[in-house]
Amino acid sequence: MKLSQYGYEFAPEMIAKYPTDNRDDSRLMVIDRKKGTIEHRIFKDILDYFDEKDLFVFNDTKVFPARLYGNKEKTGAEIEIFLLRELNHEQRLWDVLVDPARKIRIGNKLYFGDDDLLVAEVIDNTTSRGRTLRFLFDGSYEEFKEALYALGETPLPKWVREKVEPEDAERYQTIFAAKEGAVAAPTAGMHFSKHLMKRMEIKGVDRAFITLHVGLGNFRTVDVEDLSKHKMDSEQFFVTDEAAEAVNSAKRNGRKVVSIGTTVMRTLETVVSTNGMIDSGEGWTNKFIFAPYEFTVADAMVTNFHLPYSTQLMMAAAFGGYDRIMNAYKVAKEKGYRFGTYGDAMLIL
Repeated sequence: MKLSQYGYEFAPEMIAKYPTDNRDDSRLMVIDRKKGTIEHRIFKDILDYFDEKDLFVFNDTKVFPARLYGNKEKTGAEIEIFLLRELNHEQRLWDVLVDPARKIRIGNKLYFGDDDLLVAEVIDNTTSRGRTLRFLFDGSYEEFKEALYALGETPLPKWVREKVEPEDAERYQTIFAAKEGAVAAPTAGMHFSKHLMKRMEIKGVDRAFITLHVGLGNFRTVDVEDLSKHKMDSEQFFVTDEAAEAVNSAKRNGRKVVSIGTTVMRTLETVVSTNGMIDSGEGWTNKFIFAPYEFTVADAMVTNFHLPYSTQLMMAAAFGGYDRIMNAYKVAKEKGYRFGTYGDAMLIL
């Protein structure tokens, strides 16, 4: 498969700028691979397709307020910092993206907040846009994190909406977010409401939680026509013994395993062993899934409608079948489905 095969006619107005009032009121396109059918439902209907002891696997990563605005020393030029990951707890070292990057050099000091609440020094140029910062802060680590998060903004992608609003802090997050470390939300999980989770419990549909701290690599542009030459950024994952046993038990007993999103799918396919069962553990994955690919863990998958040429679209096409998924996107456009982070969902059976 080539990059050019994942383009489709796209217009910015197809992107949902805001979520539905209720999480589970988004639309749900249901694609049945065996029957070759497409149904149009509401997300809260998802349980109609599953039975007792089927297993939904969620990503419980939690998004932190990763975007900060500040000023450069001397010139006072405005800069935007995007926190990627904490490198060293004690030394307050962080990998970040800087915009505009071209004028930020090693040794520059950057100031954030009223009365320069936080000051950072650039100590390394890691990539063309990336930098390593050391935050200069005298208080305790807890006070430092409090200051950092007080100044930070919800990292809603700017292609969704330029201006972040107060409600985004809650809505750009799943209701089961627990393990802090993501700079982008696992969007398929955002359709699940407390009410829907309760209905799952009543019906006896099981759940398991893995963690993959979603990074900006998820949105990195693929710039090679030969997909085998694209390199994904590494992201940290954690799979507990309990989660592994839940997945393996469902598989042994012939129950459906449902991947809630591409981040869960990537994690499951990273930790699967040769016998089709998954191993617990933690590590980093840069797994890039595109057709042709033989999936070994999940029987079904929930995902949003993704942008052209995106790695998420490539994975959905690998799981659902290239022609079937590209046709589904055509139907979604005709039927007015909402695309992107706050958009509607697709269930691939």
